[in-house]
Amino acid sequence: MSRADAPPAATHAPPDAYDASPYLPQRGGLPAHRRAAADCRGCPLFEHATQTVFGKGDPSARIVVVGEQPGDQEDRQGEPFVGPAGRLLRKALGEAGIDVDAAYLTNVVKHFKFSQETPGKRRIHKAPSLREMSACRPWLIAELHLVRPDVVVALGATAGKALLGGSFRVTKDRGALIPMADEDGGRHVVATIHPSAVLRADDRKAAYAGLLADLKVAAKALG
Repeated sequence: MSRADAPPAATHAPPDAYDASPYLPQRGGLPAHRRAAADCRGCPLFEHATQTVFGKGDPSARIVVVGEQPGDQEDRQGEPFVGPAGRLLRKALGEAGIDVDAAYLTNVVKHFKFSQETPGKRRIHKAPSLREMSACRPWLIAELHLVRPDVVVALGATAGKALLGGSFRVTKDRGALIPMADEDGGRHVVATIHPSAVLRADDRKAAYAGLLADLKVAAKALG
């Protein structure tokens, strides 16, 4: 491990603070950030999750895909988009002409938030709160600054709001190439539905077609 990749000792936030910023390394690339994120205590979600699920993919990717948070399988395996929604996403990316191996995949929130009636019962996904999303956002912005993609795909409302602000609405803003603030680390955002919404849809064929059409906008922007 090089000195450049080794994160300095962090000044941790108080236990009741909602802010991941104190846990970010002051220098180093994605490997340093991934190691530091493993010990993040920036919000209470770490207490029940199995592990931090940091982004994964090409460190110089021209496209970054951002979801809401890891799900059950992602929490167990420690990698983003490896569950049913992730498999559908990878299929759609390929059909849209986007090489998933040349992309970088991540989530706004890095820990799995869930409810569980009793130990051993199925863990049910719960949407992160605005406070939890805001606490974890520094990790996402750091990833975007390090990768510097040309296009960021926002999957669903949480990702869209994290990247475009609280006024974002999937139904209104999806499928358009939206300029991104330069300080956020990307050039343009294309918003669409989360692949989990396709799996929940009454008409999966129509929902998938909409997801695919939006991803093709991102693919076209890559040239």
